[in-house]
Amino acid sequence: MRVIFWHIKIETIKKLLEEIRDCSVCKPFLPLGANPIISASYQSKIVLASQAPGKIAHEKSIAWDDPSGKRLREWLDVDKKAFYNPDNFAVLPLGFCFPGKSKTGDLPPRPECAPLWHKKVTDQFVNDPLYILIGNHSQRYYLKDNLSLTERIKNFEIYLPNYFVLPHPSPVNHFWMNKNKWFETDVIPILQNEIKKRLK
Repeated sequence: MRVIFWHIKIETIKKLLEEIRDCSVCKPFLPLGANPIISASYQSKIVLASQAPGKIAHEKSIAWDDPSGKRLREWLDVDKKAFYNPDNFAVLPLGFCFPGKSKTGDLPPRPECAPLWHKKVTDQFVNDPLYILIGNHSQRYYLKDNLSLTERIKNFEIYLPNYFVLPHPSPVNHFWMNKNKWFETDVIPILQNEIKKRLK
């Protein structure tokens, strides 16, 4: 019976991911068309909930394969092999497709995506994963508060053991990083310890 259960779990999430990757609900609003980017396993131990794929991710059909991803892996203290193993990390942005550009950067994720798909994916997890909430959009969606990103990160421990809040690791976020030196000295070591506990 146990073998049958796990087989059903594997097939269920496989079909769900195929359905998501075929999704075109937001296609009329996407300047480069629909290309949903997601990675997950029913065994995922950590969920990376971010904003939405950038243009590079859209073109490569791979999340976090850019300078932001390099910095994120440094923060997490994991290599690419561990990072791209869906049994370790699920990639679950609020919007699965590149939303386009504004004058100040990427547009916010499309509002249709997370309410339509996130719970269907998270219901498949069996390991009670740690949710790493990267940036304001994912933090507001999951935490339902009106705090600033800096306030949340200064008080990151109150969200454990379910959530770990992070700024976006983009190189263009250097102003925030320079202004908040405590983040790398005080928060990152605890983040890395949490990741080690989950992946052992």
